[in-house]
Amino acid sequence: MLLADLVVVSVQVGATRSRTAKIGLLASLLRGLSPEELSIAVPYLSGDLRQGRIGIGGAALRATLGSPAERGVLSLLEVDAAFSELSSMAGAGSAARRMAALAALFGRATEAEQDFLARLLVGELRQGALAGIALEAVAEAFRAPAEEVRRAVMLAGDLAEVARTLRQEGRAGLAHYRLTLLRPLQPMLAQPAEDLPEALERLGEASLEWKLDGARVQVHKDGDQVAVFSRRLNEVTPAVPELVEAVRLLPARQLVLDGELIALQSEGRPHPFQVTMRRFGRKLEVERARASLPLTPFFFDVLHADGIDLLDRPSRERAEILAQLAPGTLVPRIVTADPVQASAFLGEALARGHEGVMAKALDAPYEAGRRGSAWLKVKRPHTLDLVVLAAEWGHGRRAGWLSNLHLGARDPARGFVMLGKTFKGMTDAMLAWQTERFRGIAVATDGHVVHLRPEIVVEIAFSDVQESPQYPAGMALRFARVKRYREDKTAADADSVETVRALLPHPPG
Repeated sequence: MLLADLVVVSVQVGATRSRTAKIGLLASLLRGLSPEELSIAVPYLSGDLRQGRIGIGGAALRATLGSPAERGVLSLLEVDAAFSELSSMAGAGSAARRMAALAALFGRATEAEQDFLARLLVGELRQGALAGIALEAVAEAFRAPAEEVRRAVMLAGDLAEVARTLRQEGRAGLAHYRLTLLRPLQPMLAQPAEDLPEALERLGEASLEWKLDGARVQVHKDGDQVAVFSRRLNEVTPAVPELVEAVRLLPARQLVLDGELIALQSEGRPHPFQVTMRRFGRKLEVERARASLPLTPFFFDVLHADGIDLLDRPSRERAEILAQLAPGTLVPRIVTADPVQASAFLGEALARGHEGVMAKALDAPYEAGRRGSAWLKVKRPHTLDLVVLAAEWGHGRRAGWLSNLHLGARDPARGFVMLGKTFKGMTDAMLAWQTERFRGIAVATDGHVVHLRPEIVVEIAFSDVQESPQYPAGMALRFARVKRYREDKTAADADSVETVRALLPHPPG
């Protein structure tokens, strides 16, 4: 199949709001692909590369974008081979070779294909084909029940693999998928709740656990063999020897555990997330890092124990089994429906430096790969009043609207400094308003970016601030979303860069 055919469908999917229509468009495309092409197209339609991130940034893309081809000639297999070659380049002179290879690829792409590939490479392909829609499209394409496909993906950890199986074997092929020790499953995910009362109203009596901002890990044990996988299902076993040693000492011979690894300060408070993640650096000397920055495991679920799969057992039963098998390593937890007790539990978690709490339904199975309503996360969000420095023209359903906002804090020395971007939290009415308003204060255009006079203030909610060399302030907001525009404020009323810097977690001493 030509890349051009996939790009046409991607644009169509992004332009429709109907979930049913999106699924139908994707299913029609997938039905005509070979198994090899499915391995490429399924990740693309979910906004991912089969090779993962390959280290191509916006600057490199801008430097290589030349005149587009007049017609689409690139096949999916050719594009995939080019990305595989790019990802394998290393050593002296590799930067120049990567630029040349990238320029050659983009030189054969049409304007629409260049736009698609550029956004795919930098992780900004927002076409409305999220993982859940892509999964249902695979189910429809190959006439399999969505629940059976979802369970197979949970066990395989890869939607493209399941799509290939369906293409080659039909629905019967899904029966091959079982929980297999030392092969990772997709993790169960949570939905946000507005606050704790809402979470309890939705769940009733629930299990409350501290929400830790560490590295999510899935640990498999089969005898003396232990494998540790990240949230993205990459094996990270060599980076965490202390976890491997701790799990080997647990009484069960076979285990699959879900939990968090976190670096703690001497008084038990957590280090910032980015400090914990230093333990997973590529060039790390593990034993030295272990001595200077030890990690502590906290487990909150068990999916298998000594030959018995526990995925379909209710949450309360899994919690009881986990307490027997891994005492001393559990996330702090209570079971309650009492708002007062729940509020005190949340307060303790926050006071100890953690993000908030997780509220979990007691009768829920482990639904890997789903962001279902059985797990709810309750965090105390931060808000800042920031200035909109620029906005980017949207794609797909947001085509024709100025969407992605460039956010800045007030800096007495430099005017305003950028802290990040967000396209989240905007209603259609807000998109229409800001597009018209921004056009009136535009001062320059750089490709798809419209630069603005710094005079509009927007209230931004976010989880926390982290150090980042990507932006001039040396900081970035995590999980930023628009709450509302503050037309009652001027740019002089915006929060200062000093206010933002005060929210940075203290680094280790």
